[in-house]
Amino acid sequence: MAELAEAARWPLPDFVRAIALASPGEAQQLAAGLDGALSGMAGGRPCLLLPTPDPEARTVLANTLRGRFAAVGHPVPPRDTVSSQRWAVRLLDLIPAPSTPEARAVFVDDHLSSLMLLQDEHLAHALAARWLRPLADLTPRQSERLEDTLLAWLEGGGAPEAAKALSVHPQTVRYRMRQLEKLFGPDLRDPRTRFELEMALHSRRLMAHVRRQQSRIPRRTRHVTAEFQPPQDAARTARVNGL
Repeated sequence: MAELAEAARWPLPDFVRAIALASPGEAQQLAAGLDGALSGMAGGRPCLLLPTPDPEARTVLANTLRGRFAAVGHPVPPRDTVSSQRWAVRLLDLIPAPSTPEARAVFVDDHLSSLMLLQDEHLAHALAARWLRPLADLTPRQSERLEDTLLAWLEGGGAPEAAKALSVHPQTVRYRMRQLEKLFGPDLRDPRTRFELEMALHSRRLMAHVRRQQSRIPRRTRHVTAEFQPPQDAARTARVNGL
């Protein structure tokens, strides 16, 4: 990283953020508008590397990226830039592409728990299989209904809150919870079990979302190898070799 910064005559900052973009044509334009940004290709995505003097500040950056489909990595010291880039690219691959007027940047900071759950999809599958085994003999519709109810109950803390989240009557939630208590037994009263169940339910939901997203991507574009963009101006742009 220090060598790249020196080649681009770029003062090495204390913190940086990687920005993964959907459209290659936007990188140079944004790099010119964001003071001190470097542009390049990483993980098959056009990326920017942005000095971040204040890791907590992001309003100006969000406004600059408004109307663009982009994912902003978490702020890291320069030695950890690869982490910011990796998760920005991963998040961009997970979220649906909105229409241009509605597009806005998404921040890895806001999706840390989801990215952690999807860090290893084999483990996520194992987690869901381990804790949601009592639902295995139900029909897909029954299982989905009880999973939604259980997650709303775990997140909300009670039947009224779950009913509001699901837009159903509280008695409906109570009836479904009695079914769930028969399936899971006294484990539902154990704090560790509730924690594991919530993670398992979130994992299953996230994996279903990923499958839907991947099904929309043409097969020929699913596996993209990393490319590198030669610098056009060594004073402003550097190749970002994997960031």
